[in-house]
Amino acid sequence: MDFDFSDEQVQLGDAVRRYVEKAYTFERRWAIEKAGGFDAKAYGELAELGLTGLCIDPAHDGMGMGAVDAMLVLNELGRGIVIEPLAQAYIASAAIERFGSEALQAAWLPKIASGDAVVSLAATERRSRHRLDAISASFTPTVEGFITCSATKTGVISGAQAKAFLVSGKLDGQVHLALVEATDPGVSVHAYTCQDGTAAADVSFANAKGTLLSGGAQALQLAQDVGIASLCAYAVGAMDKLLAITTEYMNTRKQFGATLASFQALRHRAADLKMALELARSMSMYASLKLGAPDAERSQAMSRAKVQLGRSMRLVSQDAIQLHGGIGVTDEYIASHYFRVLTALELQFGDTLHHLGEVSAQMTDQAGVFA
Repeated sequence: MDFDFSDEQVQLGDAVRRYVEKAYTFERRWAIEKAGGFDAKAYGELAELGLTGLCIDPAHDGMGMGAVDAMLVLNELGRGIVIEPLAQAYIASAAIERFGSEALQAAWLPKIASGDAVVSLAATERRSRHRLDAISASFTPTVEGFITCSATKTGVISGAQAKAFLVSGKLDGQVHLALVEATDPGVSVHAYTCQDGTAAADVSFANAKGTLLSGGAQALQLAQDVGIASLCAYAVGAMDKLLAITTEYMNTRKQFGATLASFQALRHRAADLKMALELARSMSMYASLKLGAPDAERSQAMSRAKVQLGRSMRLVSQDAIQLHGGIGVTDEYIASHYFRVLTALELQFGDTLHHLGEVSAQMTDQAGVFA
């Protein structure tokens, strides 16, 4: 099997890396974080590069590219810890393309592709503990294909900037996904900034009108799985850059008249971080390649990837701060921002312990041990 990227994919990654290095500096990101965690101009720049419509069919003004291309893009955005919610565009477009009606696709996919509309996934509730089915949100059917939604969702990425939400809820006891426009009078938003600088919100829906997607729980699971694969790719880029920052610091910072990199114990720790990064990179690629697999196989792959990414993110972020010492936790120094981002990512779409449980529950092959 050939794991080399095509020339077009390499060029895509290079183009995004140049954008991040030249246009999305640490100082710009920090200013965006202080201003609330979202910059419409920066999101528009991503749209101008074609990134918001990367995986959308050309019939709906997208570029028609695949999961591996999205992985490469998110790797590079992760290196710059770009704060704008590009992953939400990939989540929404995947769910709408597969489970949305033709009318819903025509109405929203071109807007997502052009960057005119952010559509955010609203699936988490306070007591759900990462379980997609542990929700109190309810849908009430009105006419065929339409519902009213009553729910309160927490931690909705870019909730105050979203033009619509993909909301999970129960209809006749079954989990479904529906698109609800932010302009509906039944929608209210309480916005805040997360510890990693991301713009988020708690969103309440009081008999808000929505359009039901087909597929039931399958639509929600697809959205979750695309989110996990996107998160993994982004985290790999962030860890890669943080390790590079840490290595540079170790090669310049002197202690007892010698650089930190000259101490064997610290070199061994840096080698451990490199191994954790490469394990994460492999599992991120595995997750992206499995997005086209059957539903059960795909979801199992996402849980496996999230377990390894969670372990790697925790090790790399925490050890990088320890190798820096006190300067590593100051706001003025870039490493602390990578630490906060990676810490938050470990908790999104189910933490490591949750997905370890999912992997365990899905293990059916005992390799003859108990035969």
